[in-house]
Amino acid sequence: MSDREEVIMKAYDALEPDEKRLFSVSNVNHLAWSLVVVLTLVLGWFAAALVNAENQRHALLTRQCQDRVFKEEVDKTCLLNVRSREHWWQHLSYALGHLSPEK
Repeated sequence: MSDREEVIMKAYDALEPDEKRLFSVSNVNHLAWSLVVVLTLVLGWFAAALVNAENQRHALLTRQCQDRVFKEEVDKTCLLNVRSREHWWQHLSYALGHLSPEK
């Protein structure tokens, strides 16, 4: 090869892509973030279930869903739609604060 060809080959070698930096590498741990998202969703689902259970428990305790005909029975459609406290966070805070039943 002549000197001119070597200069041209060096110029073309400089244009070659760097294989170490050719593909973009992410430094984010996708498994960890996916686990955080899944656990957050599960925690939200458990909180919603706990609010619903506490709402029904409080409605039964305060007798808000008594059957109109049979006073000792429970109206199940009322139990599904009742709002025994003003806000959902009241149910959640009561349920998290009172882990054992009151005597």
